[in-house]
Amino acid sequence: MQKQELYIIKIGGNVIDHPEKLDAFLKDFSAIQKPKILVHGGGKLATKLAEKLEIPQEFFEGRRITNEETRDVAVMVYAGLINKNIVATLQKNGLNSIGFSGADANIIPAHKRPVKKVDFGWVGDIETDKINASFLEKVISESICPVFCAITHDGNGNLLNTNADTIASSLAVALSAHFEVNLAYCFEKNGVLQHVEDENSVIAKIMPETYIQLKGKNIVNDGMIPKIDNAFAAIEKGVKSVFIVKETFLKKLINENDRTSGTEITQ
Repeated sequence: MQKQELYIIKIGGNVIDHPEKLDAFLKDFSAIQKPKILVHGGGKLATKLAEKLEIPQEFFEGRRITNEETRDVAVMVYAGLINKNIVATLQKNGLNSIGFSGADANIIPAHKRPVKKVDFGWVGDIETDKINASFLEKVISESICPVFCAITHDGNGNLLNTNADTIASSLAVALSAHFEVNLAYCFEKNGVLQHVEDENSVIAKIMPETYIQLKGKNIVNDGMIPKIDNAFAAIEKGVKSVFIVKETFLKKLINENDRTSGTEITQ
């Protein structure tokens, strides 16, 4: 029996930082008539709030170092303000949805990242094989759309700041046993660009060998690297397709199966 199709969509922080863009994206997302899950990042709101509270922010290779105070701000902003505003907007658009952190229903267990060359603090590494996929299957079967923020937990009462790209990829892998999963990373660019200043220089497909070349030439760097790493991890573990695409192209990609937009990550 053929598995039901499922779309897991991750929306990037830069769209979340612009209310009009986010509103338009959520309207398009609500109009997609297929089972779906939304995963969202945090944008700059957490950093802005931390600055107002005079909590210093540290980053290493584009990733936030999360001390206890920063973790608390991240939980308030990601699991609270952003997640609930997104859920409220989806309800306004007629899509019944429910907001989750990884702690809710023990959906996404994780562990605190081990200290290697840097201590990332309260940052979570997901235990993908322990994701509560059967619970999510029940939620989706009730025509309710799960909306995930970038917070997981360690089973010992600690909440963990976790990369939203990794959450999307891990959910896609865990749910591929139950569904035919398509994963899309949506952000403000047309796709992965050959020349960062030229929106028309989209790289249509990235395979493992081209990825090595792109990194070597520094065409792909910084925040795009974990995104593509997660995409390849998902493909290798049974996810049907992975796209990196502009948020305004999402409806076209899914409703019309138009694969001329954005970048496809493939083996």
